[in-house]
Amino acid sequence: MKRQFFVAVAASLWLAAGANAQSILTAETAAPNTTPGISIISLSEASAKAGVADIQVSAGQTLTNSVQNVAEGKTDIAAAPFILPFMLSRGVGPYAGLGAEEGAKLAANLAVLYTYRISVQGLFAYDSANISGWDGLEGKTIYNGPPRGAALTNARLLIKVNTGMEEGSGYDGIQVNWGQAVKTIQDGSADAMVLPMSFPDPRVTAALASGNMTIFSVSKDVYESEAFQNVGNLPGTVMFEMAVADMGYGDGVTIASEDDMFRGPATVGADIVNVDLDFDLAKALTAAFIENIESIYHAKAPFMASTWHGETDIAITDMCGNNPLKYHPGAVAAWEEAGYSIPDCAK
Repeated sequence: MKRQFFVAVAASLWLAAGANAQSILTAETAAPNTTPGISIISLSEASAKAGVADIQVSAGQTLTNSVQNVAEGKTDIAAAPFILPFMLSRGVGPYAGLGAEEGAKLAANLAVLYTYRISVQGLFAYDSANISGWDGLEGKTIYNGPPRGAALTNARLLIKVNTGMEEGSGYDGIQVNWGQAVKTIQDGSADAMVLPMSFPDPRVTAALASGNMTIFSVSKDVYESEAFQNVGNLPGTVMFEMAVADMGYGDGVTIASEDDMFRGPATVGADIVNVDLDFDLAKALTAAFIENIESIYHAKAPFMASTWHGETDIAITDMCGNNPLKYHPGAVAAWEEAGYSIPDCAK
């Protein structure tokens, strides 16, 4: 009798475990203290909470590689600045070795679950460096990102638009990997920094231990110029304005702006999957995201509440247009069941 009881209990537990078994997915993202890093980590938590899937996250990855890994079916989910699928679809930049035909095939394998603002490119410096603003960069040394990637390209372009100068002639640039960013900011290697930022930005906050800083907005005249509007038309880039009072900084940080508005180019992207991901799984992952935007995503860091998670307006998501990606059909179903509108051009 006792043996039959234990067999019955064991069988019940085995059946229950089978009924509640979750998918095991893999994901790649940037450093865990960045918007893409926190986004994927939050998805893993939301997914587990909803009983959708266990997501094994590899943080600190090079997203150029992560996007290709998802396209090739080697990874299930990745964070992706939209400029990367655009370049992949044309076989250019870091994907030049693939060629246009192979790049286009791979890009066609990618689909979006949800979008967000990754960062806003901007200029900042220690007050002790006596940088007057964008017009004070001539002859200076500027830390403008890692040795390769979208951040460096965007920084060089932003300096060019604001000052007309090229790296190596009007100013000197230094490139250091993200893991050494705070140390590089603090050690005086550069006179100023042109880097992606969140608000408030954790790199700026950490570096305040070495002195007060000023963050410089793009001027209104430059922001409204044709050259800057062209920057905003690049895939994965949108125009960005925020009231200085809403940027989240306290003592030690000054925001230099002519009208109490901070302006700059915002980099947008998404958490992406392969188009072959099961419809119901993509829908459940997206539904878990939507349900936990405030309780998990916004709660992870002070800057996460303003990163546009949960937005579907193409004016700020940069879906459609030059962006080759569409929402996964399962994601579309989740968004629409939650009461959101997804434009036809993004389906």
